[in-house]
Amino acid sequence: MGSTNEGYLVIGDISGFTAYFAQTELEHSQEVLAELLELILDHFQPVLTLAKLEGDAVFAHAPGERLTRGEMLVELLEATYVAFRDKVTRIVHRTTCECNACRAIPMLDLKFMVHYGGYILQDVLGSRELVGSDVNLLHRLTKNHIVEETGWKAYTLFTEAALKQMEIEPGEMHAQVEEYEHLGQVQVYALNLRERYKELTEERRVFISPEEAEIQLTFQFSQPPPVVWDWLTDPRKRTLYGQGAIWSTASKVRGRTGKGARNHCAHGKDELSVETILDWRPFDYYTFENITHAGHESWMDFLSTYSLEALPNGQGTRVLSTMKFKQQTMISRIAVGTGLLKMIMGKMLQKPMDQMEMLMKEASDQQPSSMESSAAIAAPSGA
Repeated sequence: MGSTNEGYLVIGDISGFTAYFAQTELEHSQEVLAELLELILDHFQPVLTLAKLEGDAVFAHAPGERLTRGEMLVELLEATYVAFRDKVTRIVHRTTCECNACRAIPMLDLKFMVHYGGYILQDVLGSRELVGSDVNLLHRLTKNHIVEETGWKAYTLFTEAALKQMEIEPGEMHAQVEEYEHLGQVQVYALNLRERYKELTEERRVFISPEEAEIQLTFQFSQPPPVVWDWLTDPRKRTLYGQGAIWSTASKVRGRTGKGARNHCAHGKDELSVETILDWRPFDYYTFENITHAGHESWMDFLSTYSLEALPNGQGTRVLSTMKFKQQTMISRIAVGTGLLKMIMGKMLQKPMDQMEMLMKEASDQQPSSMESSAAIAAPSGA
């Protein structure tokens, strides 16, 4: 008998591939499928565990305790979609082949189904299978009426249970009810990924470059960028390594962390930092404004960017923190110019960062491994 688990169940499904496969050359269409599936797997890998490759779809899962900030899953899927769209565009631009498979690539798109529920990991003929009513529901959700209702070919569909677990309000998401035999009615919400792609790629960037920064600090971690991102940005996790600082979410924008969202950090009885997000690019970088108040006075006001870089061969993540002060006194200018402020800030941040690394390692050791290497995965034999 397999073990019972509760967590997120996710399917990433390449839209339009059945029609694409039917009208294109087999060899080239298989190459395209393999390339796109590997991209999805590579982006899922740090967070989700591969359950199965299902033709032109990836079925994955993650125990609920792995994603204490459920919003990270939404960010992961959006980042995967941005990479997918960019990849399709690059394939089109780089190819000079006139075959049907290459010319028809723009018809491909990507959609996700997300549910939260129980499942059993069961050994079947030497391989592990996920089984259970919630697993069945997730797969039934791939046959939905989102396209008929909205015209969207690229979307993320969430069940009500998934959004509740992620603590995300549906807000402006498209809402509808699906109905399936033996499962009844299911309330679902959909997010237009084409629209999100446009927002994420066209929004004005705010980035403190090393050239304009007054302070630069570098930290190195053993975990991949999505995991490091989660620990850097989740107020609950930041409190765990904050050396007595208590972080909390002050406000979100349309129920999401992003540009305009705010966090509060209480350092003591009379000291409060207000952090306002100016740019939010999971799992690449984020920029924020920090204003620290002592009583009624503001004594530290700066802009900072934290940028994440994956180290070669999966060796971890390098984080570059760049800072630029909005207002400086003569004393602070001297402190910056002599390097004294960099030394002070470095000491202030190094201990929390070391503690964060230790906590990430402990959490990683307690979790099963996520995704098997996609490099060894060949394209399935059919769509």
